[in-house]
Amino acid sequence: MRSRAALAPRRRQLVAGVAFALITVTACVLVGRRLTHSSWPLAHAQMVLVAVAALCYFASFVFRARGWHRLFPREQQPDQARCLASVGAAAASGVVLPFRLDYLIKVGTLRRLGGIRIGLEAIALSIISLGMVDAVAMLPLSISAIATSSANLRGPLVVVIAFGIGCCVLLVASAQLVRLPLLRRSRRLHRVADHVSEHRTRRGRRSAIVAGVYLLACWTTRAVGSALLLSALGFRFSPTIALCVLCLSAAAGVVPITAGGVVANVGATAGILLALGVGKDLAINFSLASGLLLVTTASAAALAGFALSLAGRMRGLRTA
Repeated sequence: MRSRAALAPRRRQLVAGVAFALITVTACVLVGRRLTHSSWPLAHAQMVLVAVAALCYFASFVFRARGWHRLFPREQQPDQARCLASVGAAAASGVVLPFRLDYLIKVGTLRRLGGIRIGLEAIALSIISLGMVDAVAMLPLSISAIATSSANLRGPLVVVIAFGIGCCVLLVASAQLVRLPLLRRSRRLHRVADHVSEHRTRRGRRSAIVAGVYLLACWTTRAVGSALLLSALGFRFSPTIALCVLCLSAAAGVVPITAGGVVANVGATAGILLALGVGKDLAINFSLASGLLLVTTASAAALAGFALSLAGRMRGLRTA
């Protein structure tokens, strides 16, 4: 009876993930028919390139989960399967949920899965570290994008680069930040500063560097997937356009001040492509197709994480 009760929340989460995926697929089909001449965004695409792009998107979630796994405190570090399920569920729901409500899905999924007990404070601190290391990992791609983009897109790219440099400075100067009187008065701010300063220790520095490499691989595979998807839709292979689209679209995740949701993400991606000189139909189809592939691969990553976590727990029960 206890095992059935434990599986009930997971079944509800799986049903919610499937519902998010169906809502996104339906929205992409309806919007594509309304705004373009295609029956759906991938109607005239080369499916081989689409499949390879989907594999790149799925790999990006695996890299992201492995990077996040490195940023937890040692005594409350979850296994990588739980991180993969949480990252996938949050990404799939973030396409639909606005105003960063996907963080609730991320925290809830991580705490409901079996394994060691993780406190809310440890999860919050790991998410803060993830955001900072994520912004630093985006710097090489953002600098490459601003060096090759047109002048009308350099303003938003400068914001992404400035945010990454600011996070880099905070990580380097974290040991001095702990001594500030303002942080000493607030227990929560002092705890955050103390957690960030742990990245200056030998183990913390190694974990942050490894996490940064994984996150750079995450964004690189995402950029390759975007370039392949553009090629599948009939646009010439252009790493520059893929980098610009990736860096500006990822600002919603790297710079946590924007609203999510499928309408905002699709509109922003289409607007970026239009500013780069891409045709209207291709811009809309790509923005819808990328959203469709992201939610599909994110759902697949969540299901893979759930399955691996459940298999690991069952193995542990048999051993016990």
